[in-house]
Amino acid sequence: MLTFLALASVVLLGIVPEQTQAIVIYTGWERHALLGSDVRVSCFFFSWRWTSEDVTFSWTYRPDGSRDSISIFHYTGGMAYVDNMSPFRDRVEFVGNPGRRDGSILIKNLDYADNGTFTCDAKNPPDIVGRPSSVRLLVFEKVPIQAGVITGAIIGVVLGLLVLIVVIYYLMRFLVARRVFSLSVRALRLPPTPPR
Repeated sequence: MLTFLALASVVLLGIVPEQTQAIVIYTGWERHALLGSDVRVSCFFFSWRWTSEDVTFSWTYRPDGSRDSISIFHYTGGMAYVDNMSPFRDRVEFVGNPGRRDGSILIKNLDYADNGTFTCDAKNPPDIVGRPSSVRLLVFEKVPIQAGVITGAIIGVVLGLLVLIVVIYYLMRFLVARRVFSLSVRALRLPPTPPR
């Protein structure tokens, strides 16, 4: 009977317990950056709810060759907090916009020791269930040429050669036609030679 009264009051008063839904977090797969440069490490989330004032972003870092992650940054209550024990304490800056579901950070003055995996976790209460997303950072002295650039260059060269061949073909055709026309006009203008 008590259960029936509780359910009836919920229905009559419109009091429905707020349910939690999943949150989906997005980062890139891999970022390449130059030694000494700054890099933006992006983190976005999708939630069925409006962006809460209690939205949080947490960033951790796992250096290459390590099993342990280090907390480097946290955003909550409209304030950004950099972990004082992290290797990025003087080099990380919050550049995201929580209202647009963006929890991106900027890492300054990159070093080879910064190679590793950065993981972003976001919460948009009541949506707090979701899988954190990771992005791998690779720091280079010179950014390597990626396969897509090489493939694009090859396709561009092949198309350029095809266009050049077509242009040469039509140019030759035009020149031959002009020469034939010129000979036929010259033959019409010449006076007949008298018989001897």
